[in-house]
Amino acid sequence: MSGLKPRVLLADDHKIVLEGLRGLLGDQFDLVGFATNGRELITQAAALRPDVIVADISMPLLNGIEAVRKLLEDDKHVKVVFLTMHPDQTYASRALEAGASAYVLKHSASDELVAAIHEVLRGGKFVSESLKNEALSELLNQTRRHLKETIELTGRQREVLQLLVEGKSAKEIAAVLNISPRTVETHKYQMMDDLGVKTSAQLVQYAIRHGLASE
Repeated sequence: MSGLKPRVLLADDHKIVLEGLRGLLGDQFDLVGFATNGRELITQAAALRPDVIVADISMPLLNGIEAVRKLLEDDKHVKVVFLTMHPDQTYASRALEAGASAYVLKHSASDELVAAIHEVLRGGKFVSESLKNEALSELLNQTRRHLKETIELTGRQREVLQLLVEGKSAKEIAAVLNISPRTVETHKYQMMDDLGVKTSAQLVQYAIRHGLASE
């Protein structure tokens, strides 16, 4: 980067948050783009190749964690800082498992976000102080059940699950993913069977409770 400001791509579905981040980060970093959903994040990241991505977890069409999984398929070295309202060790551990370099709580952003970006640019990891011990402990001591949940769901199933959590119908999901409604239903019922739930509502509740998708 030799004297140039690090290039940062921001992703959040709330414009007021993006504006706040522009004010917080604009002096130290080159803010190269703004995305408002997970699919837009993937497109912009591929086109802009930022040094760091600062992204929310809860975004429409594709949540931040699944977006990062897809980004890492193309670029194993992408650096992602999650900036989220979820003060939850399950979300934190899943974010780090997905390949994120940092997990910062939104209410701590003014104190921690700049430090987190600099840390990941140096190749390090950063977790909000209030979560650090819990999150890292959870990451290093995964239960078999947690690993089983992660392994059983395919990338396509996680996409379907996220859209189900957002309240979309099978037809709407099919249109977003360019697959048939019948394929959507097949994925849904396979997940219900794998996760041991009986109804769509239970599937959605399970996904949120275990951090498999975000509201």
